Amino acid sequence: MKGVIVAAGYGTRFLPVTKTVPKEMLPLIDRPAIDFIMDEFAAAGINEVLVISSRRKKALEDYFDREVELESVFQKEGAKAKLARIRPPEMKIFFTRQQEMRGTGDALLCARPFCGSEPFVVAYPDDLHFGEVPLARQLVSLYEKTGCSIMSALHDPPNLERYGVLALADDRLHVTDIVEKPAPGTEPSKEASIGRYLFTPEIFKHLEAGWKQHLAGPNPESEYFHIYALKQLMTGGKVVYHPIEGERLDTGAPAGYLRALLRYASKDPELAAEIKAAAARLK
Repeated sequence: MKGVIVAAGYGTRFLPVTKTVPKEMLPLIDRPAIDFIMDEFAAAGINEVLVISSRRKKALEDYFDREVELESVFQKEGAKAKLARIRPPEMKIFFTRQQEMRGTGDALLCARPFCGSEPFVVAYPDDLHFGEVPLARQLVSLYEKTGCSIMSALHDPPNLERYGVLALADDRLHVTDIVEKPAPGTEPSKEASIGRYLFTPEIFKHLEAGWKQHLAGPNPESEYFHIYALKQLMTGGKVVYHPIEGERLDTGAPAGYLRALLRYASKDPELAAEIKAAAARLK
């Protein structure tokens, strides 16, 4: 099982900071968002990860490299705890660049040489997960039982109409369709798709077929998304869904990022006290 992190986007909702700082490097206190995804993958037994980035995001590569100067300083100081905090993950991390911002379908095609014939978990760093069983591990466990591609879902979240909502087969496991941002009252279910998937390698042939159709269509310069390929797998009864266990934090927009920051900080007693004091001053 391999891991793929899609991190090529512009992050325009966080401008101007994302002019120079990748959105995936925005921190929850002292750790960037992408770090939590790496931990999740490692806990699921995934030790080979591809990060799909873009020209403006070399900071991601630097972050997962060694910092030799700091290591030297900390070694001289005997600062073992600091050395541990800057040590790169014990996994193989590869990088490739999406040459143009052509959508998630194009981005995932960049992963084909890396994944080959293996299944792979895809993460979008906007979606962070905290729980006893890492979300990637949950997906791998379901794959081992079904052999299918898997979509993660939240059950009946607020503002369901803002999500892609899953249509389910009679077995309440297989996915037959996804409806993007349905009008209230027209949702095919209460299961909202989020940015964590497990795909079988079969998806690549559908991504390529859809890409050819996209290029031959009326708007070949527009973004190409992975939904076409997913729906082809759904037609063959090869997609199931998993209602996530644990807590999902959405860092994709400033308000959600603030909520995630406060939620994460609240787990530390000292920071929780600061939050409580700040809230009292704002009253």
